[in-house]
Amino acid sequence: MILSLMQAGGAVPRSTIDLIRHSSAETIVVLLVCVAFSLASWFLIGLKWWQFRRLHRQGDRFFGVLERTASLADSYHAVMKLPPSPFHRIFREAIHFVSELRPGALKERGDLPKGSLTPTQLEALKMILAKDVNAERDAAARYIPWLATIGAVGPLLGLLGTVLGVMSAFLGLAAGGSGNLAAVAPGVAEALITTVAGLVAAIPAVIGYNYYATRLGMFEGEMDGFANELVGTMAREGLL
Repeated sequence: MILSLMQAGGAVPRSTIDLIRHSSAETIVVLLVCVAFSLASWFLIGLKWWQFRRLHRQGDRFFGVLERTASLADSYHAVMKLPPSPFHRIFREAIHFVSELRPGALKERGDLPKGSLTPTQLEALKMILAKDVNAERDAAARYIPWLATIGAVGPLLGLLGTVLGVMSAFLGLAAGGSGNLAAVAPGVAEALITTVAGLVAAIPAVIGYNYYATRLGMFEGEMDGFANELVGTMAREGLL
């Protein structure tokens, strides 16, 4: 389209805005998709920031309550008053599992027989805790893969728009019979706009993906550590 404007005596584009305004339909479509990708990536980055910030605050509150209690029985009654959270659900699931095998265990004091659970039951408890940890990790990881997808597809989409733009520019040159730099430059510049748009969409998405993948790994490690510590505390207090 830019080449046709030049051949018709139109003004040569002087800025990026001018290039976009006179771009071909294919370039406009690619640009719109890149803009949609960019908006989606920033929305997901903000959403995950809010979610991980909330998880961090819930974890601090949960462990703060645990530190103020002296036994698992006291911890259970205190924790059940808190709003639901990943650590809250893991703790509740473990306590309920042991309570079903040993009714009233949390009400007993001091005279509990050690090792009252069989090895199979103990292994079942660990499997339940591992299942809960995986479920909480999967919930926290929701939408993070979309950032990786945008980061991978964005540059490719921009490259596709660039290839289409270059093809259009050379077809216009062939039709017009002109091969000087002034005739080639606007068409190439238009084609490169989509590459820039693809990179603008992809770079924040890749950074966000790497950051939240790291945060997710740390969160999973905290839950694994808490689950193991919970089993150890139960054994120490004679619940296992």
